[in-house]
Amino acid sequence: MHIDQKLDACGLTCPLPLLKAKQALNGLDSGLVLEVVCTDPGSVRDFEVFAKQSGNELLRQEESDGQYTHWLKKA
Repeated sequence: MHIDQKLDACGLTCPLPLLKAKQALNGLDSGLVLEVVCTDPGSVRDFEVFAKQSGNELLRQEESDGQYTHWLKKA
């Protein structure tokens, strides 16, 4: 998967990872992909809900060793 921008939100708790992701997406053109890495387990549900409400596409989510990675495609 091609990543256009990466965001490290490790150590931040809800709602900061999502807010940082929203800011990053605002700076991206439509169709570009943002990768967000964070350590907040609540981010899994937050990003699912955000994608449904915002129209941005949640391409994938994965967890590895306490790090949660989300890939969003800007609508």
